[in-house]
Amino acid sequence: MYRLVLSVRTEDFMEVIIIGCGKVGVTLADQLVREDHNVVMVDTSAERLQSFSEDIDAIKLVGNGASISTQLEAGVQTADILIAVTGSDELNLFCCLIAKKAGKCHTIARVRNPVYSNEIGFIKEQLGISMIINPELAAATEISRILRFPSAIKIDPFAKGKVELLKFKIKPEFHMDGLTVMDVDSQLRCDVLIGAVERGDDVTIPAGNFVLHDGDMVSIIASPRNSMEFFRKIGIQTNQVKNTLVVGGGTIAYYLAQQLSAMRIKVKIVEKDKKRCELLCELLQDTLIINGDGTDRRLLMEEGLTDAESFVTLTNMDEENVFLALFAKENSKAKLVTKVNRIAFDELIGTLDLGSVIYPKYITADYILQYVRAMQNSIGSNVETLYHILDGKAEALEFSIQEESEVTGVSLMELKLKKNLLIGGINRNGKIHIPRGQDSILKGDTVIVVTTQKGLQDIRDILKK
Repeated sequence: MYRLVLSVRTEDFMEVIIIGCGKVGVTLADQLVREDHNVVMVDTSAERLQSFSEDIDAIKLVGNGASISTQLEAGVQTADILIAVTGSDELNLFCCLIAKKAGKCHTIARVRNPVYSNEIGFIKEQLGISMIINPELAAATEISRILRFPSAIKIDPFAKGKVELLKFKIKPEFHMDGLTVMDVDSQLRCDVLIGAVERGDDVTIPAGNFVLHDGDMVSIIASPRNSMEFFRKIGIQTNQVKNTLVVGGGTIAYYLAQQLSAMRIKVKIVEKDKKRCELLCELLQDTLIINGDGTDRRLLMEEGLTDAESFVTLTNMDEENVFLALFAKENSKAKLVTKVNRIAFDELIGTLDLGSVIYPKYITADYILQYVRAMQNSIGSNVETLYHILDGKAEALEFSIQEESEVTGVSLMELKLKKNLLIGGINRNGKIHIPRGQDSILKGDTVIVVTTQKGLQDIRDILKK
């Protein structure tokens, strides 16, 4: 996670310039406009800008984002932040360099090429870029985290990995149907907090008397050790997978293979482009690369789909990824991880039980929004981690408490918290504590908050006004 030390702001909104109106750019613009920021979107394609003009209340500017005249027209001299997410790494870096010279704004660049992965620190320092985000690396990291703990559908880390938010589906064999949240706590005796429950289209931050049912999607907050104990007690296998079959040999697959090999997980990648296969063979010495069509069912069976412990679909086509996951579901017991780019199909995809669904654009947007949100914080607290969870219907945030305020030194049961908000964890001197009503927040803590209330910027925002 990124630790942010940023200037104090007095305004409630910021001036944001987004260069590049692809999937990530549009996702960012939509979220930032919803949070009442003033957004200018810049792209060379008038058609692309026009395609979402009615959906997002932002200024649209046709032009080259690397041009000083275009940036001046977009308002770079008074902008708070410029975000470059075009399809070119070099163009993104150049846009940020121009912005630093033309204005005094913070700059964020999307850089995807693995060639730059070992040079990020140097690039940031020399060009003065505030943040560099690699979507493919971030997506690969999330997938590897899931394969380490395959029983979970999604895992979001906090406190540098000392505590996690894990999402899983209640099945009949867990014998949790009809239990209240309090029942789970008293019967299992694990230091675990149920932070959110997703039931159909409804998302609930549950109280102790909330009744759980089979089919519920439950998110728990716990340390890795305590979450393993919890899953073991309800009868879920917690060991990481031993092998994985990956379809699609793009950049995410490259980063994923590197990470899984370090975890001693055997990786097999199926890629139909021969030249790409040759490159992957050179780069990934411990990975078996198969040159073939990953949509060929016979090929998948020959390459061991039936016995694979995990199956990851990373092609460039959402439809292929979805159908491949459905095929694997019928022909194996593998842990499924499905990459999806287009957000428009969220509701349909949610009904298909595709295992863990990875949205690279969501991951990228969350990292960037974390930075933007932190720029709005008061001196008293700072956003250290931010995730949109439960299909974007809720947020999980980690605040660093830097000063005493009306939320510190008071028992949690005495705090008048906003509805649908939960204090999920307290990190105090490196020790993780799942809080109860008698506990309190102190200066120096980092605090995990789960809420359906959008746009929290400061720890004091958890209180009713």
